Amino acid sequence: MTDQDTAVADVNGLDWDYSPAPERTRPEIASTYGLFIDGVFQPAQDERTFVTTNPATGARLARVAQAGAADVDLAMQAAKNAARPWARLSGRQRGKYLFRLARRIQECARELAVLETMDGGKPIKESRDVDLPLVAAHFFYHAGWADKLEWAFQGRPVKPHGVCGQIIPWNFPLLMAAWKLAPALACGNTVVLKPAETTPLTALHLAQLLQEIDLPPGVVNIVTGDGETGAAVAAHPALSKLAFTGSTEVGKALMRQTASRDIPLTLELGGKSPHIIFADAAMEQAIEGVVNGIWFNQGHVCCAGSRLLVEESILEPFVAALRDRMAQLRVGDPLDKNTDIGAINSREQLERIRTLVRLGQEEGAILHDVQTGPLPGKGWWFPPCFFTGVQPSHVVAREEIFGPVLSVMSFRTPEEAIRRANSTPYGLAAGIWTDKGSKIFDMAQRLEAGVVWCNTYNQFDPASPFGGVKESGFGREGGLHGLRAYVRGVDR
Repeated sequence: MTDQDTAVADVNGLDWDYSPAPERTRPEIASTYGLFIDGVFQPAQDERTFVTTNPATGARLARVAQAGAADVDLAMQAAKNAARPWARLSGRQRGKYLFRLARRIQECARELAVLETMDGGKPIKESRDVDLPLVAAHFFYHAGWADKLEWAFQGRPVKPHGVCGQIIPWNFPLLMAAWKLAPALACGNTVVLKPAETTPLTALHLAQLLQEIDLPPGVVNIVTGDGETGAAVAAHPALSKLAFTGSTEVGKALMRQTASRDIPLTLELGGKSPHIIFADAAMEQAIEGVVNGIWFNQGHVCCAGSRLLVEESILEPFVAALRDRMAQLRVGDPLDKNTDIGAINSREQLERIRTLVRLGQEEGAILHDVQTGPLPGKGWWFPPCFFTGVQPSHVVAREEIFGPVLSVMSFRTPEEAIRRANSTPYGLAAGIWTDKGSKIFDMAQRLEAGVVWCNTYNQFDPASPFGGVKESGFGREGGLHGLRAYVRGVDR
């Protein structure tokens, strides 16, 4: 056998590996972080703190202030005091601050990406190549709208709501902050932002950038903490508008709370999004879309395509090709540029994934785990896997798992595919894979989903609205639809 034959055999047998490619950039992480209120950092009034850890190692990153009701009150009052001066600025002036912030984010993008990976566990190539470019893009996009709001709404005079409470999740900490902050500020609102307890660091570093661009004090306030902090934000009497991204259970509670006070509310909640793969689809393209939709982001995005509906005639070859593709996914250090699957965000989330996978097996679904190497010894990890033999009644087909777990089912007709895709209380996103344009339009019109991707998946743009239907929430973020949520004087 020649050397070339040996090399080909090694590649075909995957008897090789990538050399480590660790990210060398290391951001400056303070030992302690305070609350960002009225333009300055300060400790919680009762001096409570909590620890944020690196999920890939379990090591402590920093100690962060735990905001109580008194701290939230200070933040709300600061936002209320800044609301009128900020709203009185011309749109062009507000836009200048947003443009300045977008440029600073670009300048600090590598450090912010590394910090996002260290605090959340996602692979560096995702935070570096997807999250941070989108963060800057959202601020650039909304900066451009700041002086054009009357043109955006057909010449109708619009006004900001005032003080906006914004509560964001742990899966895309900085991107979710950008989704909410950028339109709120462009429209003349002030903000009290509550990041997730497990991933507060990039929001706090964003606050440092707000200081650097001389944003007026009180326009953006950041209070860190757990559910108690978020509840205090939602209940505060100074609140004029609330935006929440998170679980459906908490979203329902917030809806009840704000409805009694007539507080405008937007919700982006859970999802159990389907991929529909027809026999005429480009198989390799569809498999890459499935991988991009569930495993490259560890299933941590709400719209992750965690239900795979494959036309029965291609089910067997598709599953075989999917298994081969999964075998190539690399699990390990999130700061290694070769890593595809990083760490699970927290111990609690890892236990939830394990519980749901165990229940799936107990109900009769067949688990396929092709991970050949050992998982790291420290931190929180779960190997990418998928289930076959799944029935619509199985827990893995119904419950949002928020992990690298895919459920595979089959269908025989488009009508059956639609019925199975819609047989869920959620309706956040969906993907359709076929080479027939007419089939795409027909299926998209019948899917109960806020976003439908066609022959692609997980593509985002600041000009494109995103949001769900049914128990996945209501309201949109991005585009003109997203601006509507932050102004008064337009029909909804």
